[in-house]
Amino acid sequence: MRILVTGSDGFIGSHLTEALVKKGYEVKAFTLYNSFDSIGWLDSVSEEVKNQIEIFKGDIRDPNCVRQAMKNSDVVFHLAALIAIPYSYYSPDSYVDTNVKGTLNLLQAARDEGTRFVHTSTSEVYGTAQFVPITEKHPLQGQSPYSASKIAADQLAYSFLSSFDVPVTIIRPFNTYGPRQSARAVIPTIISQLLNGKENISLGSLKPTRDFNFVSDTVEGFLSVIDCEEAIGEVINIGSSFEISIGETANLIAKIMNKNILIKEDEQRFRPSASEVERLYSSNEKAKKILGWRPKYGGLNGFKRGIEKTVDWFSEPSNLLNYKSNGYVI
Repeated sequence: MRILVTGSDGFIGSHLTEALVKKGYEVKAFTLYNSFDSIGWLDSVSEEVKNQIEIFKGDIRDPNCVRQAMKNSDVVFHLAALIAIPYSYYSPDSYVDTNVKGTLNLLQAARDEGTRFVHTSTSEVYGTAQFVPITEKHPLQGQSPYSASKIAADQLAYSFLSSFDVPVTIIRPFNTYGPRQSARAVIPTIISQLLNGKENISLGSLKPTRDFNFVSDTVEGFLSVIDCEEAIGEVINIGSSFEISIGETANLIAKIMNKNILIKEDEQRFRPSASEVERLYSSNEKAKKILGWRPKYGGLNGFKRGIEKTVDWFSEPSNLLNYKSNGYVI
């Protein structure tokens, strides 16, 4: 089976690409073209794995490029997106171009090729929880330009299923964390500041709760879709069904790292008040029923184990060099 992964150079995409190779799939990795000849986090995977990946460098905003990438693919996992919420306030046009138009380009190509389409959504499309746990029937709320662009992309994917019978599955991961995550996310921000000797940790709002999902659990969610015909036409949450506040998360990380910290709320890290998602807490019953998926890092104990693995990775000097802790990363 030939599988195309867009966004394979990113955090979740690189882990998914690795896992697919190790399971014996023929993988084409769609990475963002750049003049540095970088393939993002795929540069850090083992040579054994890297040698089995077909690298395709391009840009999902280019329809012709996307058509070439899609050729002869049985399944596409579409993860490529602009994802930093704060930056979407500054540059909303680029989020529409990448997340909406880029998704449209891929859907058109998948339709032409007869490729199964696994679309990556995000828990941010739900906005602040109106009820918990959040099921797939929860209303969608575009509380940031980023989440609005992802809602649009989700609806485009659904429309191609309804209008053209493109076999679409929408996977909706909650807050994934783990090795290789960008410092724009809260857990790497905390860990990198502590590892660089800071005791006064700068964060945004400490009150919101999140449903954190260790990256290997998220990847298993994607993998479980490949041979599941019942998943076609479905939107499926991938979440741990466990919530914890940002403040509690920071204190837990400090405890695991044996650090004493003083947390400072930094105003420049706050979202506009009506844009902040105050609560995310998933129901994963549908994933259990349809995919047979269950989080291995669920609950408080599972979260602790995931944090320990993440800290271990960041503690490697060669890994920590990729992160800056002296300023706010948008």
